[in-house]
Amino acid sequence: MLQESRINSLSAFETLESNVRSYSRFFPVVFKRAVGAVLEDEIGREFIDFLSGAAVLNYGHNDPDFLNDAILYLQKNGLIHALDMATSAKRDFMEHFAATILRPRGLTYKFQFCGPTGANAVEAALKLARKATGRHSIISFTNGYHGVSLGALAVTGNRYYRDAAGLPPTGAVFMPYDRYWGAANDTSKYMAKVLVDPSSGVDLPAAVILETIQGEGGINPASKEWLQSLERLCRKHDILLIVDDIQAGCGRTGNFFSFEFADISPDIVLLSKSLSGCGLPLSLVLLKPDLDVWQPGEHSGTFRGNNLALVTATAALRKYWTNEKLSARVVETGRLMNERLREVAQNNRGRFSVRGRGMMWGLDCGTGGMAENIVHKAFEDGLVIERCGAEGQVIKLLPPLTVDEQTLQRGLDILDKAVQASG
Repeated sequence: MLQESRINSLSAFETLESNVRSYSRFFPVVFKRAVGAVLEDEIGREFIDFLSGAAVLNYGHNDPDFLNDAILYLQKNGLIHALDMATSAKRDFMEHFAATILRPRGLTYKFQFCGPTGANAVEAALKLARKATGRHSIISFTNGYHGVSLGALAVTGNRYYRDAAGLPPTGAVFMPYDRYWGAANDTSKYMAKVLVDPSSGVDLPAAVILETIQGEGGINPASKEWLQSLERLCRKHDILLIVDDIQAGCGRTGNFFSFEFADISPDIVLLSKSLSGCGLPLSLVLLKPDLDVWQPGEHSGTFRGNNLALVTATAALRKYWTNEKLSARVVETGRLMNERLREVAQNNRGRFSVRGRGMMWGLDCGTGGMAENIVHKAFEDGLVIERCGAEGQVIKLLPPLTVDEQTLQRGLDILDKAVQASG
């Protein structure tokens, strides 16, 4: 048993762990267990989880069916590490994913298993796009976030992360995202002009990379019309379209892929975070077959395709994606979230605004200070929630897709109370 003086003590983290840690500063307790949408600290205090591991836990904490499959796999001495060798776990996942996700949507992609994080998938995609096209530049967008390794950082907009690199990120050009200049201005027209103007200073890029809903950038959803216009530009100029679905994918918007509502067909799709179903590291690059120009071993990595994560990922496909029940549930729960958040905004003299889609919502507080106060107050009352946006001014709501309505409403009540207390 833990000694009483150590329970919920952060001293070990403060003295032994690097200053780079962040979430343990925002939520200063020691978490011990979690089930569904509820976390518990070492003294038994419960917290409703509207963070979900930054969208890693779309199906909640410790789904018993996922864990049962993992335990059975381990008890049979299933391979955990296998480089990129053929394994039964990998075959089962690919076959289930193709049958459950790709074929019903009329999609044809090949699978590339890269390193275990979303940033690894971004790095692989950018490298592949440059190799396939022979061009070097990448177009990214204002407020975009794609990771903090050097290649991914080059297509990430926030200066806070870029300044930490120690050298200027290169190889990317930034364009204004949808509604960056306000709802009345179609920013895709600016990009169209830049691409045809030989004096714009923008070289024809290998690819365009974007999130259909910017997560860390402030919960900025792109419209169907803007996404379709962007796809037309890519096709016109033979530019590859990369959708980073690492945070918004795996059902977060209702559909499995966040781009489905726009009827577009990306050349490359990036998945990670909730792909494994239960928080094990796993990432995936989906690429159209004609882009598979890799030579064997040309892009490598020791931890490609975590086999235990592939087992739980297959379990998630079987449990939640053989029918439309989860998608319908996300749409309905998202509607409830939208309604409650708009009530919060209306009850506070218009100081707040709301935006999002599916179960990915943001409450824009106008200033980072206001948002920080609300997040701290909410945590004191038992709600884990984080901030996003260029200045941390947006409160981001990412509850598990499987959260029950009672727990959801309790969490929203806590948030409402915290907003009221902010004055």
